[in-house]
Amino acid sequence: MDNRLLHKFRDPKLVQTKLRQIKKLITRPWTIMEICGGQTHAIKKFGLEQLLPSEIEFIHGPGCPVCVTSLELVDKAIQIASMPNVIFTSYGDMLRVPGSRGDLFSVKANGGDVRVVYSPLDSLKIAKENPQREVVFFAIGFETTAPANAMCVLQAKAMGIENFSLLVSHVCVPPAMRAILASPSNRVQGFLAAGHVCTVMGYWEYVPIAQEFRIPIVVTGFEPLDILDGVYRVVQQLETGKYEVENAYSRLVTYEGNRAAQEVIRNVFEVCDRKWRGIGIIPKSGWKLRDEYSKFDAEKRFDTQAIETQESPICIAGLVLQGLKKPYECSAFGTLCTPQNPLGATMVSSEGACAAYYLYARNLETPERKHV
Repeated sequence: MDNRLLHKFRDPKLVQTKLRQIKKLITRPWTIMEICGGQTHAIKKFGLEQLLPSEIEFIHGPGCPVCVTSLELVDKAIQIASMPNVIFTSYGDMLRVPGSRGDLFSVKANGGDVRVVYSPLDSLKIAKENPQREVVFFAIGFETTAPANAMCVLQAKAMGIENFSLLVSHVCVPPAMRAILASPSNRVQGFLAAGHVCTVMGYWEYVPIAQEFRIPIVVTGFEPLDILDGVYRVVQQLETGKYEVENAYSRLVTYEGNRAAQEVIRNVFEVCDRKWRGIGIIPKSGWKLRDEYSKFDAEKRFDTQAIETQESPICIAGLVLQGLKKPYECSAFGTLCTPQNPLGATMVSSEGACAAYYLYARNLETPERKHV
């Protein structure tokens, strides 16, 4: 985004105006979940919790693809990356995510060929340049990264590249929202939906959720004014008894979304049940490669069946991802668990809630919130 435009969404005067509007509107406590970890980081970085009226409580959703990638898949990635003829490629965040016994960074330190890439096409290029090696790309992400990963598979097929495969860990937002709302321990009264996901998928999938669970959902961006405008719209609906889907990110998001990107996803992937780390299996919450692209499926190409997983017994990342606990409620937070020595994915990921608290609020946050 142009810096001149970015400044408008961080303008202190506009932020104060929106805060006054929220304060004038609110009459009782409300609990709002922001879906995306990028929004969580913005909330903590800019101190929005301290600026907002104390009646507003944010609880943090499972909107970090690194954080929710299942322990089983992380362990499979470590096993595959340790094989002698494999070049394992991944986004940088995944290298420090702890598996049952180590992480991808430790595989690299022990001589494994693990490489950080910035695009699946980087992995495809590596495969083309190394025809005698197996190249695997760790395809994680929500709906935002799925089109590029799907296009990469199509390109590999068109180019006849046989030594390339994906370890797929794609998850989808709407089923996770349903799972949270259907839980007996649910506290969410309104959602801030992730703007970048809706840029791809639109927000038509959220309308039935809002109606079924009678809950307002507002699509927002990631700058302070974006988030505060989203909060204002959610509170406005809550205070008036409405439950609709609103688009507060219309500069990028449309109702239908990017139909071309959705078509590419459907051509390469199909819906499947997916296990979310710390949460469990959510039905129809993920994508896997269709049968016609099974030769690009790393789980089928490599024997990774005999895996026994073991989570850290003191990590509460699963409860954090469900919005049931705050990071500072973990006994290991900031002591036994740090970004340099993470016990859970929520501490190592650049979008993880624990990392956000550690970076921006570990000396300020207490169970009793204080507002300026």
